[in-house]
This record gives sequence, structure tokens and C-alpha cells, in this order.
Amino acid sequence: MRTAYQYRLRLTRVQQSTIDMWMELCRRQYNYRLGERFNWWEHNRCDINSCPLICHLPELKNRPDLYSQKRDLVNTKQLFSEYKEIPSHTLQDVIARVERTFDRWLKGDSNGKRSGKPRFKGQGRYRSIAFPDPVKPEHIKGNLIQLPKIGKLKVILHRPIPDGFNIKTAAIVKKADGYYITLSLQDSSV
Repeated sequence: MRTAYQYRLRLTRVQQSTIDMWMELCRRQYNYRLGERFNWWEHNRCDINSCPLICHLPELKNRPDLYSQKRDLVNTKQLFSEYKEIPSHTLQDVIARVERTFDRWLKGDSNGKRSGKPRFKGQGRYRSIAFPDPVKPEHIKGNLIQLPKIGKLKVILHRPIPDGFNIKTAAIVKKADGYYITLSLQDSSV
């Protein structure tokens, strides 16, 4: 069984500015990777069902996929040093989001229903960052939770985490009234 618990965060000003900067960098990365996929799609698509016998076919570009874009993160970190501060798995999750939205547009979901064309995220429209690594129970002590490269965050634990559940992922969400952390819990026995 998988469930999610959401808790409110009490962040310092330094932690708030760090998380805001990370969200902005992830937004830029999302837009860049989505732009790469749109360029590939525009370059390789054909609007007509048949073509004349004599025509010029442009050289087809390789399709940017999840793994090629993940490999390119190394170049991004070399060119822009501010991306080195963000955990690698968080940046990889941004690329996974692009992969999901682009594939839902082209192929559709499991029922064949297609989504609309993905849009670029504007300023302030990227409101969550994910930490896909499992959070170990020793990283939660009292009302503090420790996340990679950001340190200990103060959490209001209004309900305890049930016994037997493992924390699979964590995501920080920015809402109008503050910051929240969503913990994805899994119990394989249920």
C-alpha cells in the first residue's frame, strides 16, 4: 500500500531562499529539456501522408530521451556552476517529468487518451521539487528532517508516521500559505 502524508515546514530565511533558487533552476531545466524535445519533434515530423518522388529529406536528428538528457546533465553542471548545489536525483526527476508530459502528449496514457501539448513553465509556475531517494528513519529526529544538500528542516509533525511504513520519496511544495513536505509512504505487507 502506498500513501502520502503532508507536513508543514518552518524554514529559516536562508532555507527559503535556497529552495526558491532550486525551484527556479529546476524550472529553467524543465523548459530547456522540453524545448529540446519540441525542436526534435518540429525537425522530424511530416505534415503530409505522402511525398513526391523527388524531394529533399533532411537528416533526422536523434530523439532526446530520458537517458540522453540525464547524461547531458554533466555538461549542464560544468557550464553552470549553480546546478552543482542541487542534488543529482532532483535534477533527474525534472527530466523524468518532461519525459512523462511529452509522452502523454505524443502517445497517450494506458487507455490511449492523449493530453494537450505541454507548456513551458513561467516565472513562479514550478512549485515543487522532489527528492526521489528514500528517506531513512534516522533522518527524522523529533521535529527535524534531514534532506540532502539542504540540511535539517523543521517540520510540524501533526500526526506520526505509522509503524511498518518506509518513506520512499520526499517532495517540497510551495503553496500560497507556506512550504510543505510530502512524504510518500509504502508498506509492502498491506
